[in-house]
Amino acid sequence: MLSLVTVGVSQTSAEDTSNSATASNPAKTVDHGSKTNKSSSSTTPSDSDIAAAKAAGKVWVNLDSGIYHKNGRWYGKTKNGKFMSESEAKAAGYKQSQRN
Repeated sequence: MLSLVTVGVSQTSAEDTSNSATASNPAKTVDHGSKTNKSSSSTTPSDSDIAAAKAAGKVWVNLDSGIYHKNGRWYGKTKNGKFMSESEAKAAGYKQSQRN
């Protein structure tokens, strides 16, 4: 859903015209609907979720950094991430972690 907000200030005196919406200084339109939540998972997964994903060969993708982890200290531990297959992660443009 896209929502637009128009911001403008009416002229209050002859001296204060810098904030008024005129043809030479139009009102600003701000788009508040363009940002979407990157992931439906807002919390880190449970230990059993991590174990099941690891057993299934899934990688953990950090959606903020664009890096995926096959194992190691960040596997299933970043705040904004999700599990997927390594081929899905590569196809989506995520890069493999160089360290764990």
